[in-house]
Amino acid sequence: MSITASGAAPSSILEGGHADLVDSFESFIRRELVPLAADMPETDALPPADLRSYVRKRSAALGFYAGEYPEELGGSDMPLTAVVLLHHAAGRSGCALAPYALGGSDGPSPLLRNGTQEQIERYLVPLVRGEMTRCLALTEPHAGSDAFRLTTTAVRDPDGWVLNGRKTFVSNADRADISLIVTATDLGDDRPTGSTAFVVPMEQPGLRIGQRYEGMSGEPMFELLLDDVRLPPDAVIGGDRGVGAATALAIDSLSRGRLIVAAMCNGIAEHAVRLGLEYARSRTAFGEPIGTYQHIQEHLVSSHAEVESSKLLTLASAQLLDLGREAPENAALAKLTASETAVRAVDRALQIHGATGWVRGHPLEFLYRHVRMMTIIEGTSEVQKVIVAKAMGLH
Repeated sequence: MSITASGAAPSSILEGGHADLVDSFESFIRRELVPLAADMPETDALPPADLRSYVRKRSAALGFYAGEYPEELGGSDMPLTAVVLLHHAAGRSGCALAPYALGGSDGPSPLLRNGTQEQIERYLVPLVRGEMTRCLALTEPHAGSDAFRLTTTAVRDPDGWVLNGRKTFVSNADRADISLIVTATDLGDDRPTGSTAFVVPMEQPGLRIGQRYEGMSGEPMFELLLDDVRLPPDAVIGGDRGVGAATALAIDSLSRGRLIVAAMCNGIAEHAVRLGLEYARSRTAFGEPIGTYQHIQEHLVSSHAEVESSKLLTLASAQLLDLGREAPENAALAKLTASETAVRAVDRALQIHGATGWVRGHPLEFLYRHVRMMTIIEGTSEVQKVIVAKAMGLH
């Protein structure tokens, strides 16, 4: 596969029947989002809430936002392969607003696809249309990668449920309309403790935001404190069948989430290769473009080879899921490979730029801080390795 002058492999080959969709999305980014992003005061500033809201709604109107959801919910019935390609395009665009044009950590949650009809109409439809945002409260101080070793509890009472506990590293908690909160639930002597997911309005009495954590890339995360949060029975995601079943309800969304992160990482890595290639051609040292020197070429070729391999792995995994061939180890391997590749690609591109890329405000300096989180979210690299090792028979 040849590399183009921009530093990326020809995309139409990989995009197959979705090439027109991807071209349309990229045109939307260039035409509408890039000018808006240029007006943002800082590269790593979190876009204002009204701007993010505009991008969500505009993207939804064009059929890109939450495209994997059914048309009757406001989506576009896209297969996962198409969704993966859009997230890839968002990452490689280099536009800070592009990820907000697709349902991410504040958009619709697959958990709610398993909700009751009332929950779908009340919460999922507005989320798909970009009219509402949410946060997911799962991680706790001692339950991160082992996400379901929870201490936040949900106890039945005559009127429904009472929730108590503490969640941490919650993205978008300060701007969300609702929170999806996963708790430990005592099911009685005849059934072991399970996990139950609740949909909770952010203004619910007893629920409050605690500590604010400043992330490396400029996006904050928050602590959520639950002190006798009283909820009606219909707050359980999935209704009666959702009690004690949050893990089962979430299983079918884990692979999809990991492949979306993998796609975004592949796009970021491709963008980093492009930046490195452009600089290697234009920057001279000792009378020659630095791209003529073997060490610089080694950086770029290594990144290019890794990115192209990772893209193929991610797309193949998405296509298998679209065919109904669920294999969690495929998504785990794709996410592991893509996130680690993106970290290396950004690091190499920054090395090629030298001090220029290291200076605050340079796109690579921001990407260097941003991409590091990708090996942690949706399961750390170590967790992905455990999943793949088990699939290999290494119990």
